[in-house]
Amino acid sequence: MAEHRLRELPASILRLETKDEAETRLLAEDVAMILKAGDVVCLSGDLGAGKSTFARALIRALADDELLEVPSPTFTLVQSYELPRFDLAHLDLYRLEEPEEIEELGLADLLQTGAALIEWPEMASEFLPQDALWVQISQPDADAGRRQFDFYSSREVWRDRIARTRDTRSFLRMAGFGNAGRRFLAGDASLRTFESIADADGKRVLMQWPFREGGVPENVRAYMKAVHLAEDCRSVLAIGMELRERGLRAPATIAADPEKGLVLLEDLGRETIVADGKPDPERYEVAVDVLATMHSQTWPDAVDLPEGGRYALQPYSDGALIAEASLFLDWYVPETGKVSVDAALRKDFEALWQEALNGIADAQRGWVLRDFHSPNLLWQQGAEGTDRIGLIDLQDTVIGPVAYDVASLLLDARTDIGVELETRLYDAYVRQMETLLPGFDRQGFSRAYSVMAAQRITKILGIFVRLARRDGKPSYLSHLPRMLGYLDRVFERPGMSELKDWYGQFRH
Repeated sequence: MAEHRLRELPASILRLETKDEAETRLLAEDVAMILKAGDVVCLSGDLGAGKSTFARALIRALADDELLEVPSPTFTLVQSYELPRFDLAHLDLYRLEEPEEIEELGLADLLQTGAALIEWPEMASEFLPQDALWVQISQPDADAGRRQFDFYSSREVWRDRIARTRDTRSFLRMAGFGNAGRRFLAGDASLRTFESIADADGKRVLMQWPFREGGVPENVRAYMKAVHLAEDCRSVLAIGMELRERGLRAPATIAADPEKGLVLLEDLGRETIVADGKPDPERYEVAVDVLATMHSQTWPDAVDLPEGGRYALQPYSDGALIAEASLFLDWYVPETGKVSVDAALRKDFEALWQEALNGIADAQRGWVLRDFHSPNLLWQQGAEGTDRIGLIDLQDTVIGPVAYDVASLLLDARTDIGVELETRLYDAYVRQMETLLPGFDRQGFSRAYSVMAAQRITKILGIFVRLARRDGKPSYLSHLPRMLGYLDRVFERPGMSELKDWYGQFRH
């Protein structure tokens, strides 16, 4: 049965050997890192070939639990796991009497929200998805620890995914971490993905950057260009290096392969400036110190790279700011069902925002990290001064109104910042800037803060609805009331009446 099924498959995507159990577990982790909801992985091989060893390692990697009990589903046929990223069904079809019985196990329903790992897939024959990844495991000689793996699929994307995860393991090997464990870390609202790379000496963070030729849909790449989002990982190397040279805490680069979009970074931990689910005022004040330290200095518009060449920062132009704000029209306004977005409405919106931006044309400009809020501000317990804040998610830094990052922090999209705390932090920033930067324009900063806050909130309202509706991540809708509350607060500031009146048509 197994041989008949394999003859129907295309040529092998990959053939490789593992010399022992440890290498088999690492290979399983490599496959686990590329799985997504809807995937089916079929493990084929004789009794004792190593299917259970591979399956157990893969499931534990997805669960991020090395001690997770993974019983064989030989008798139950299906063992289900509720995992952090998606559910997983582990099936063993050895005792399946008729191929049609696979339908009674509810595989199609399982794949709506999760993935499936199937041992003895030959027993279900043509009733399995045609685009599954098949992994044939065999022992080429009598050495019980040595195994051969042949990967097959009719789906081209599997070839790309397998190649990518093997490139990652090769990169780690060249960096001296070839035997380190890999665990998914983040990648929810971004095209980038992050892994935790751990061995006996500690943890590091691996950034995987897929923005290579063909790696990003053309419409996404066009938007990235329009709003000046970084298109390769050189930005991470350049921005991080310059911040560190200025005494700020950005993660050190351990190794990098810019051509393949791989960067191995120092791990600054997981603790943010939010504690017990609430903003920690003292930690936010340290974050304000970081901004004041940055904004009292002059920053370059290009940075020399260690391997040669220069990375030029893009301007946070009016066109980019308006394009970002237009996500509000593209996604949030249709969600309300109150107004139809036509060419006239879009023209009015863009003109209104151009006028608002013209009003702050003389605002202080400098480096804008762009996502200066709690998820990206890592608390460094035991450090001192501004070193207590670790800065991540730096790649999209641009040159623009510095008030943007202040608004990003004081009106944090991921946690509730009350009026009292916002005012306290705002006043602390202004006091510091008046001390550190002679001639600081308090009134000009106030205007820029209002406009940048409104722009950022407008953009985020569109992004959160897009994440929910286009990307299937409805949890982001829970943040909308917070952002709308912030918007109401900003519109009560001086000089915001025109924007307030125009936005009113979507709020009532």
